[in-house]
Amino acid sequence: MASDLSPPAGEAMLPIVRELLSGIPAGCTWLLPVTDATGAVIDFRLAAAGAAAQDIGGRAGDARLGQTVAQLYPTVIGGPLWKLYHQVFADGRPGSLSGFEHQEQRSGVAALTRFDISVHRVCGGLLVWWNRLDEAQRRLEQTELLGNLGWGEYDLITGQVAWSPGMYRIFERDPAAGPMTRAEQTALIVAEDQQLREAAWQLLDTGMVSDLTIRVRVGDGVKHLRLLANTANDAEGHPVKIYGVVQDVTAPETSRSAVEQLRGELRSKELSMLAEHRLAGQLQQIIQPLPAAPFTLGRLQVLVRYLPAESTLQVGGDWFHTLALRDGRVVLAIGDAVGHGLAAATAMAHLRYSLQAWARIGIGDPPQLLAHLNELCLQLGTTATAIVAIFDPADLTLRWARAGHPLPLHTRNGATAALPRVDGILLGATAEAVYTDAAVGLHPGDLVVFFTDGLIERRGGTTSDDSLQNLIANLSALKSTPDSQLLARLSELVSKPSTFDDTCVLAIRVLPGEAASGAT
Repeated sequence: MASDLSPPAGEAMLPIVRELLSGIPAGCTWLLPVTDATGAVIDFRLAAAGAAAQDIGGRAGDARLGQTVAQLYPTVIGGPLWKLYHQVFADGRPGSLSGFEHQEQRSGVAALTRFDISVHRVCGGLLVWWNRLDEAQRRLEQTELLGNLGWGEYDLITGQVAWSPGMYRIFERDPAAGPMTRAEQTALIVAEDQQLREAAWQLLDTGMVSDLTIRVRVGDGVKHLRLLANTANDAEGHPVKIYGVVQDVTAPETSRSAVEQLRGELRSKELSMLAEHRLAGQLQQIIQPLPAAPFTLGRLQVLVRYLPAESTLQVGGDWFHTLALRDGRVVLAIGDAVGHGLAAATAMAHLRYSLQAWARIGIGDPPQLLAHLNELCLQLGTTATAIVAIFDPADLTLRWARAGHPLPLHTRNGATAALPRVDGILLGATAEAVYTDAAVGLHPGDLVVFFTDGLIERRGGTTSDDSLQNLIANLSALKSTPDSQLLARLSELVSKPSTFDDTCVLAIRVLPGEAASGAT
């Protein structure tokens, strides 16, 4: 076929055209016709190329010189671009293709590309200019999709509106319908936000950039749209065009509103809990006022320490009671109602007052008192732990019974150990509960410490066993403390509050002689 090709017209202009195109930083080529023996144009040969004439396959213009369109781009043959080449070469009138899509079948090359192409007959050949659209458009579309963005332009002189694909997606509008008019867009803004629109126009009138978020009705819902807009002015400073970028911020605005609502609900709940905390704290002070210093009950010196939890909302149900009976014996009790807050404080009040009433009418048997407290918890629908003990000054005997409560500690002559274990299920667990007691003989100077679990249950890596052993060691170390300072020193040892639970400590020291009796 090459032997049949005739020299194309315009060969004489080839050096000049190449020189001109080599300095043009644009996508352009100069094609010369290839004719057969009859003079009919059968192809076009690439004779010159611009400095930026790299094709879709990455081939520079110099690398393609001398090759024909059929050789370089066989899929063009017979298509609209091929027909445009022939039409322009035949009649000399310029032509163009907007959004021309080129199909490529070579591996390693994008299968579909899109161009704006213009063709002019120049110096016996075709000067072809092109601007590749698909890469820039793809970047724009991906950016808009990723950021929920769209852009629009409004010509204040002609009233024409231009939209990017992202705008159609945001407004859920068919691109075939074209962009909305300014009036149509304004009508979608919710009534409460119309004043924001007016404020935006005032900013634009002053030459400032407008950045605001408005609510727009789209379909059956409302979207939150952030609009960033500015103007282009003429030589006299009058605005002629508005450029705007719109971002759909519905999701973050909805999330922010939900977070604010949740924060408000949490704040209301917190205030309610604080009010309950104060009420529970006041109830505790009314039910069991704390003695400011150690006091005496018969042969006993008594220390009471009550430590609220560090957490302001964790008012517990810890309680204590001491009472000197008419026969000289002393009732000692400590307990912990389940839970926190007003419910726990109320349960604590029931337990403490009931125990006091039963003891005053002559019930002085620890297992029997726990059995009554168990029945009360069943009626209240709550559970609790407790220890009830009776100290008899006649023989310095301490009889005690236990309902699921930590074992008391007994210190004598620098040695500390738990009192003998007595089994007993926690109060309110079952109506079949049976409680037994044990007795231990005390000596003058002996120390017995009753406590709730807040004293030994700590967070942050320290186990209850570790805390208990530390407490035992500290109690044993009190041996060297003078008797007059013993309870004051003990008070210091048990004065560190728990983070999450109240702590109650009831300590007794056996005195060597007689003392006046009383009650708290």
